[in-house]
Order: sequence, then C-alpha cells, then structure tokens
Amino acid sequence: MSDTQTLDKTAIRDAATVIVLRDRTSRPQVLMGQRGAKAAFMPNKFVFPGGAVDAGDADIPLARPLPALCSDRLREDSVQDLSHALAAATIRELWEETGLILGEPGDWPIAPAPDWTGFAETGHVPTAHALQFVFRAITPPGRPRRFDARFFLIDAAAIASDLDDFSAASEELSHLQWVPLSEARSFDLPFITEVVLAEIEARVRDPEPPETVPFFRNDDEASLFLRLRGFEPKNTD
Repeated sequence: MSDTQTLDKTAIRDAATVIVLRDRTSRPQVLMGQRGAKAAFMPNKFVFPGGAVDAGDADIPLARPLPALCSDRLREDSVQDLSHALAAATIRELWEETGLILGEPGDWPIAPAPDWTGFAETGHVPTAHALQFVFRAITPPGRPRRFDARFFLIDAAAIASDLDDFSAASEELSHLQWVPLSEARSFDLPFITEVVLAEIEARVRDPEPPETVPFFRNDDEASLFLRLRGFEPKNTD
C-alpha cells in the first residue's frame, strides 16, 4: 500500500447523516439499520442512514434549498461552503440505503449523475427545505475511517414515498426498521449515535430548526464539545 493510499484512508471526509422522525407527537420513532459485520467503519452497529459526500453532490439540482438558518450554521467553522453538497448527500444516502424519497415531482433540469439515476427515475427532484441541521461530529483520531459528519433531522411527513417500503434500498444497511425513540438506546449503538439521540429527544416537540447546533470536535490535541451559534455582531462603537 502506498503512502498516498494510507493518507486517503485516514483523511477526514465530509459526510451527511439523516435522522427520520416518525409520529413525533404520539409515539416517536426513528429509522435505523445495522451495518455489516465486515464493514471497516462501525461493524454490526445500528446507525442512521448516511455516508460520505460525493464530488458531484454540489452540482445536484434541488427543488428547494435548505432553510437559511441551517445553511448559516453549516458554514460556521468550515473552510468552504458545503451546505448544498451536504443537503444533496443526505437525500442521496437516504435513497440509497433505505429507498425512501425526499423529493418533489418534477423533471430534472440536467442529466442525473449515475448515483442519482434511480432516484430521478422515480419522477422526483430532490428537495432540502424540510431538512434541519441538528448536530456535527468529527470521528476521533486513531479510527480506521474518519468523518466530519453533519446530522440532519427530517420529519417523516416530508418523505414522498411509502414509509414502510424499503424494497429499493441497497444492502449497505440490514434490518431497516422504525425504532421507538424510547427504546433506541437498547440497541448496539456507536457512542456518537447515543449522543445524537439525546439531542433528538430534547427536540422531538419542536418543529423549528435549532438556533444553535452541538459540535463534537475531535483532533490530535483535544476533544471539544462546542455549539455552532452564529457569529456575534461586531461592536462598532
């Protein structure tokens, strides 16, 4: 293995994860699946759908963009504006791993990229207006894969397809199921998923995007738990 290949595996990749929340006002449930036993990252763990941002995600047309507040928070503590690419990646990963469609009926203004062909064939254009940016976490050093993951919450009512039809899902996640929020912590979960679940439990009755977003930042020097809260106005007196 070359040094370049080694660096590629240990580099921090931008990623998007989606928490689909169902029946939030009655018996809240979240959609989860199990990673394979041979997966290099978090084998056997129950997780939310998600994955790395693809190079082409920034060019994917969105019928409606992310809420402005979410885009603003995504730009904080970031070298470049990835808000559009992250929104597209969230929708793509949800489609690939569960077969659920977050989109609106319509024709694509461009030819869909190969990863989006199946989605486009459903007759939908992806839409990001219902996504809420609720958490960010960087995988600690020393792991076989490292991601700068942004977690998005979506109410299941925004999904355009049958919530119980996973027939179009890939095989990346098995045992896809709606897990009662009150029972989710009894599953074999990664630590960060447990932390995110606590955040979702606190937000289950609030339909608005959060003003501040928790950020679990890990680097070689320290692990910090911060909040993305917007830039303070400068004092011009």
